[in-house]
Order: sequence, then C-alpha cells, then structure tokens
Amino acid sequence: MTEILAQDTSRSGPNDGDRVIGHPAWPRLKSAVEEIRPWQSADGSIDFDAEGAPARAVAEAALDRVTEAVEQLSPLLPHDAAYHAALVADLRQWADSGFAVPDFLDSLLAFRPSADRTDGRQHLAVFPMYTQNGNPDRNLEAVVLRMVWPEWLAELERTRYDNPLFCGITFEDFTPGYDTNSAVFFPETIAVREAPERFTWGGIFCDREAARFRRVIDAAVTTLGVDLPEDIRALVADQGRCQQAFVLWDMVHDRTHSHGDLPFDPFMIKQRQPFWMYGLEELRCDLTAFREAVRLEADGFPQGRDVQYAVLFDRMFRFPVTGARERNYDGLGGQLLFAYLHQHDVVRWTDNTLRIDWERAPQVTNQLCAEIEELYRAGIDRPKLVHWFAAYELVSTYLAPHPGSRWAKGPDALDLSQPPRKLVDDVLPDEFPLSMFYEALAKKLKHVIAQTKGITADSAGPTGSEGSAGSAATDRTAA
Repeated sequence: MTEILAQDTSRSGPNDGDRVIGHPAWPRLKSAVEEIRPWQSADGSIDFDAEGAPARAVAEAALDRVTEAVEQLSPLLPHDAAYHAALVADLRQWADSGFAVPDFLDSLLAFRPSADRTDGRQHLAVFPMYTQNGNPDRNLEAVVLRMVWPEWLAELERTRYDNPLFCGITFEDFTPGYDTNSAVFFPETIAVREAPERFTWGGIFCDREAARFRRVIDAAVTTLGVDLPEDIRALVADQGRCQQAFVLWDMVHDRTHSHGDLPFDPFMIKQRQPFWMYGLEELRCDLTAFREAVRLEADGFPQGRDVQYAVLFDRMFRFPVTGARERNYDGLGGQLLFAYLHQHDVVRWTDNTLRIDWERAPQVTNQLCAEIEELYRAGIDRPKLVHWFAAYELVSTYLAPHPGSRWAKGPDALDLSQPPRKLVDDVLPDEFPLSMFYEALAKKLKHVIAQTKGITADSAGPTGSEGSAGSAATDRTAA
C-alpha cells in the first residue's frame, strides 16, 4: 500500500499527453469552435438576422471544420469512437436544422467516461453547453481532459465510497468557456431536447481546484500570519499532492449528497429554497469528507490528512471571499465553519495573527458536522417552513444576520399565508453579511483570487513564487 499511496497522479497514465493537443487538427478544431461561439445566442442557436451574424454558408463551413477535426482526432481515442460518431451526427443535424437550438442528446448518451476510469485516459468532448461559475450561455465548447483514477482511489471507491458515476479529471486544453472559474464538467449543462432518464457521469477538474487552492491559500496564510506545520506547507507547495487530496475530497463529497438522513431531495432539483439551505447541504458534504478523511488518516492513507487541511483552508480562506455576495451559499458555508471554530477557540485572531489549534480542529469540525446531521435527521418530521427556520436558527447561532432581515425577526414578521417558496422572496441577497475580519481579508485577496480565473496545473505556482502576493505579505494589520 505504501508504494501505491506515494504515487503522484498529477500527470498519471501513458506518456501520451500531447497526442491530441499536439495534433494539427486540435488547433483547427479550437479555432473553428471559437469562430462559431460569438455567433450563438444564449440558447445556443444562431440568429442569421441578428447584427453581426454570418451568412449561413459561412457558419456551415466553420462547422464542417469542427466535424473534420473531430474525425481526424477520433482514431487517437478509440474508446470514444461511438461518442465521436454520434457527435458528428449531432453537429451535422444542427447545421441541417438551420442552427436552431442545438440538441446533442444522442451524443451525450454515447459519451460514457465513467464506464472505464482508467488512470490517465484521455477524452475529447465537444458540446453546446454552459459552464458553471463560468459562461452562462450554451455555447459550443471543446475540451480535452485526462482521467485521474489511481489504484488507491479506485480501491477506496470499490470498498468504502461507492460512486460509480464520479470522474476525477484534469485539463489538457479547452475553448474559452473554460477560461473561467468553472471546475466541473456536468451533463446537466449540455443542450438537449429532453433530460435523459438518468445521467451516467459527472466530472470535476481536480487540477484546477488544486491550483486555485494553492494560489489563494498561499496568499491567505501569508496575509494572516498563520504558522503552518511543515506537512501543510509541503502540501501547498505540491500540485500533484493537492490533486490527490481534491480528487478524494470530491469523490466523498459527491456521494454524500445521496447518503445520510435526508429530509429533502439532496440536489434540490426544481426546488426553491432559501440559499442557506444550499449552503448547509454543501457544507454537510464537505464536513462528511473531512470526517472520513480523519478515519482514512488513522487507517494509513496520507491523503486523509491532506483532505482535512484542504477542507479547512479552502472553506475558511477562499470560499467566503470568492464570488459575489448575492445568495453565495458556498461563501456562507465557509463563514459558518470559521465562526464555529472561532467560537469554540480553535481559531483565534490575536495581535494581527491567526492562530489555529491543530489538535482540536478535527474534533470541533466533526462536532459541527454532527449538528448539521442532527438538523437533517429532525427535519424528516418537520414541515418545510419549520425546517427552514430551524436551519436559520442553526446558522444565526454563529453568524449575525443582516439587521434588516425579516427572517431574523421570526415567523411573525412574514406572511405565512403564502406558500413557502414565495417566502424565499423575503430572504435578503446577502442575508448573512461578511464579518469585519472577512471584509478586510477580501480586500487583501481580491487580486489573487482574480488571477485564478482559467488557472490550470501548469500555472499553479503559489503566489509568492510569482510575486503576486507581495502586497499581502507586507501588511497584515488591515485583516
């Protein structure tokens, strides 16, 4: 086991990383896709009457270049042959429809990366899609990715964390929709005529998550004067090691959405709920991954200890200060974790330095996980609105609500004759504002966070090595 656990999966698999992106057809494919994207409407169609639209023949010629490139690249990836054949058919059908709203259901059903998660296996995917935390429009995108599935992870999935649809992946290259903050590849984002009965895969780019983590955490701990133990310092400096931590974290997090005492649809599909409910669900899954990581460390898996640090640091130092404040449920979860640890004396901000009690951190973090799980277990017996208020009470025990909040004033301040989904309108966009600590930290880290847009493993060096954290390192008093 020791030999397996020591593997660096940052570029695992056959030494063929350039066989697709180094082929002359790949830049031609990218160029054709990037030519088409600006012509598309938000729904993926092309309106040839719109200002700046090309002649239909020009669009057809560009699409022909896409299909030709796919056909040239497909023999390099025989495991994707059926998908690429369906893809070419969907591309041609889109042109035949006059470039109406695209429908790539047939090629989506043929794309099955989870069927064989061989470590290092490459895939070339082309779809009209939006990218979460990236481009909201269903533009044509192309991405070359590589599977991350080392034997130690495959064994854990087989024996402890069954998740047959999960795909840990890394970027090889991509079109502009992924030159963003998106770190996921989900079938739900693809333009289809109807949703399939069930989705068969879901991918998370652990290289982008690791690179983003390293860049932001390096700046945060410098800004806050955190005294890192040597093993954590080594983690932040090692892209391959961080990727191993994130692929394990993601696999356990993903399966947790459908495990445990769940008083509602875990993915909350077609449900309208206050955003703190989403925040608690994402935090529950992360804290479950943390708890499992503690057990894995005890069982001799070094990635278990790394996952604990990754969860704590990403949740406390990156999530709360990333993105807009409007219904930022991931930010809320990070705020809650920090406040809980602070109010239980695990973290202390004293003399412009953040101190962490490393010995008590696992125990207290698991304690918060238990509180959320008890909320869920009790929620099975509650009406929806009562459950929402119970969740609000849990969050507001540790985080101060906005002083203008109606929800903070209790049920008497709301019109309870309305259905629960209507009462969501009374939730403020920033129901739990940032603390003074986080307001100051956000100002210190905003430039570093902006630099993580489109980041990959190849551009993942900690900020200090590239000079981008210099201002953070020189003055910690404002935080």
